[in-house]
Amino acid sequence: MRIDAKTNVSKLLTLATLAAGLVFLAPPAAADDGCQRRTVHAEHKLHEAIERHGYFSRQANHWRQELHEARERCWRERQSWWNEHDRHWHHARDWDDHDHDHD
Repeated sequence: MRIDAKTNVSKLLTLATLAAGLVFLAPPAAADDGCQRRTVHAEHKLHEAIERHGYFSRQANHWRQELHEARERCWRERQSWWNEHDRHWHHARDWDDHDHDHD
């Protein structure tokens, strides 16, 4: 089987075009400053602590505080905070530190 130079160039151009498109579609790396990741982590750990140790446990209280601090930090740094339950950013400082009372 003979490999055609035009075919290789065509494939290379197609690949380059796709790669360029992905660069423009992907969010900038600076946009992920860790706010969402920290909030998701604290949310997960809080739910885990409640399941394993109880709602009023020392561990749950620790992760409630971590979640509060993650939200506060996001608010300070970007005037928005990630809500893992709704899976979107909020642009008002309207979180409820007792939102897990309703889970």
